[in-house]
Formats: sequence, structure tokens, C-alpha cells
Amino acid sequence: MQEKLRVGTIVTTHGLKGEVKVYPTTEDPDRFFDLKKVWLDLSGSGDFSKAVQLTIESVRFQKNMVLVKFEGYDDVDQMMPFRKKDLYVDRKDAIPLKEGEYFQGDFIGCRVILEDDSVLGEVTGVMETGANSVFVVKTDKKDVLIPYIPPVVLEAKPEEGYLRVHLLPGLLDL
Repeated sequence: MQEKLRVGTIVTTHGLKGEVKVYPTTEDPDRFFDLKKVWLDLSGSGDFSKAVQLTIESVRFQKNMVLVKFEGYDDVDQMMPFRKKDLYVDRKDAIPLKEGEYFQGDFIGCRVILEDDSVLGEVTGVMETGANSVFVVKTDKKDVLIPYIPPVVLEAKPEEGYLRVHLLPGLLDL
């Protein structure tokens, strides 16, 4: 399970006083009003040994973007290197989940097991299609897209490191 969860991506700067435009990747963008601190992944690789913790000074919205100002950053030039970087929160600061719910990132690295107990591959990514999530599964031969829908995903146990799936006819042929 991931200890840091992505809540947004800094798209660009806004104005001259250090604000940035953040594209929210969280289900509830209003949660930015409750956030006090976030982690900025400077490496772009999820290596949090090089991450910087930032304190949020103010939050406001402009269309579908969140405008964020961080304490101690009062100039547009200070914010330029932060463009296209992801913002994360500690898991303990994440939105509480209901029983049986998971964050998408919890599935990264899970083994994908078929009904006959053979291993298909490993989840390397999760895509949102609007209708449902789709797992990107790396197999020996190619990447396979597995929709997260009840007829396909039979059992989801990211805390145990696996998904059990039923492959619909033709799914591996795509």
C-alpha cells in the first residue's frame, strides 16, 4: 500500500506572487480547503527521499483548477521549477475510505491472478475512463488492459498484493 497519495499536479504558475494552478487528481477537489501540508515530488519518480513538504497558505478555485499559494514562496520565479510536478498527501491525511474501498494507487504492483491460479502479470498503472477504472497489467508478452468491473474482477485484495480476474473472451487479443 502506498504511504503517499497523489492529490494533484501543478500545471503552471498563476500571477506574479507565487500562486500555482493545480489540476486535482482527487475525487473531491474541495479537500484542498482542509489540507495544511502537501509533498512535492521533485524527482517525478515517486522517490520521496527528494520530496519537499510545503505548507498551504491559501486555496481558491478557478474553473476546474485549484489555485494554491504556499508559505514562503512569494514570487513566480520560485514556482517555475515546480511546474508539471505532482502533489501528494500522507496516507493518514487522505480521505477516509469505507470498508472494501481502496485508493487506485494501492493496486500498483499487485499480481493479477486468473481463475486457474496462474499469474497473468502485475498492475503497473490505473487509468480512468469515466465509466470505470482500467488496470494496466504488464505480462510477459505485452501490456493488457483489464476493466475494473464485476464480471472481470472477481476478488480485489491489494492489502494482500493480488487481484483475481476472469478474462472475457478476446481480452488478450486486443
